[in-house]
Amino acid sequence: MRIVSVDILTTAGLHVDAIYQGGRKGNAGDDPLPKLMRVDSQGGFRYRGKVRGKLEMLVLMTSMNDTDWPDEMDVETGVFTYFGDNKKPGRDLHDTGRDGNLILRTVFEDSRAGRAGRELVPPIFLFASTGVSRDVRFLGLAVPGASDLDASEELVAIWRSTKGQRFQNYRARFTVLDAASMSREWVDSIIAGTPDHSLAPEAWKLWRKAGRRKALVASRTLEYRSRKEQFPTDREGQAMLEIVRGHFAGRPHAFEHCAAALARLMIPEIAGLDVTRPSRDGGRDAIGQLRVGSGPSGILVDFALEAKCYTPPTAVGVKDMSRLISRLRHRQFGVIVTTSCVDLQAYKEIKEDQHPILVIAARDIVELLRRNGRGSAEAVRTWLNEEFPDEDKAQA
Repeated sequence: MRIVSVDILTTAGLHVDAIYQGGRKGNAGDDPLPKLMRVDSQGGFRYRGKVRGKLEMLVLMTSMNDTDWPDEMDVETGVFTYFGDNKKPGRDLHDTGRDGNLILRTVFEDSRAGRAGRELVPPIFLFASTGVSRDVRFLGLAVPGASDLDASEELVAIWRSTKGQRFQNYRARFTVLDAASMSREWVDSIIAGTPDHSLAPEAWKLWRKAGRRKALVASRTLEYRSRKEQFPTDREGQAMLEIVRGHFAGRPHAFEHCAAALARLMIPEIAGLDVTRPSRDGGRDAIGQLRVGSGPSGILVDFALEAKCYTPPTAVGVKDMSRLISRLRHRQFGVIVTTSCVDLQAYKEIKEDQHPILVIAARDIVELLRRNGRGSAEAVRTWLNEEFPDEDKAQA
């Protein structure tokens, strides 16, 4: 891991996944970005230039730990999801203190306006907190949008509510380009106001010229996850899972309906998903169809789902997994949803034997709920009571 000392920030180049150290005085002056990029020391949106004029550089900073607005870097696709700065009710979508949402609207509009528009989009540098003092990790050089998304999905204004008040915020998707490093000379030319984009990475110049996004993708070397990787690491996430497990305690069939809803959140392309009756499930808790493509050209692919509302240390084991695999029909795939995890041996076997099984484990459940506006234990409790009420308690 490359670590850049605070003493050489003013002369350092940018390297993907390098850590840039800040000071250790315990105040805002420890932030390394003012020295490294010559931008402000506060906020998620930091820039050089004018918002309502010409932006020369845009730096997006994320803590990666806002559970209500979970920014995410998908290293396997190169797509970075970033939420705007209207995170509380009381203001218009674009009326924010640092004009972050106005910046998002502008760069995405320009990115769709042909070559002349793309040339107005400033270099976008992504940084994330490391959790150590004010040190940051460089995530990469980004451009608006993603090649596998419709234009309508790249920048979306989504509704949220807090204490009965509704408001909107942007969810933006960027592509991190296949550029491992950026020279200090290029960064300094931008800071000086005389940008020499001939020094820019080839992937960025290609996007500006032709609109082609060449993403930095990194496939997993291990396709299965350890037990630890399948559980949330924060207390709020663990509390959310406890609410789910408690809500369905003694009601495994009721959890199947919740598992079906979670699968829909994970796979929006599901065309139909029906929970089977307990006495006639044939070893499958639900059966569904995934739509691939759209319109007359689309096809439907069948799949089977199993739901396991387990409490750790109980995990989905080889026996559970074999049961699902044995009941998959020709050209079907399987989905397993569990409030715990998949045992390492079972996980390794389905990957090594190339069984088409999608695993939605405890950590995935928490992330799905957070992405959909249910980022606290109380919000999860409300959702469960509304969507999957305990009829016995209601009648009592």
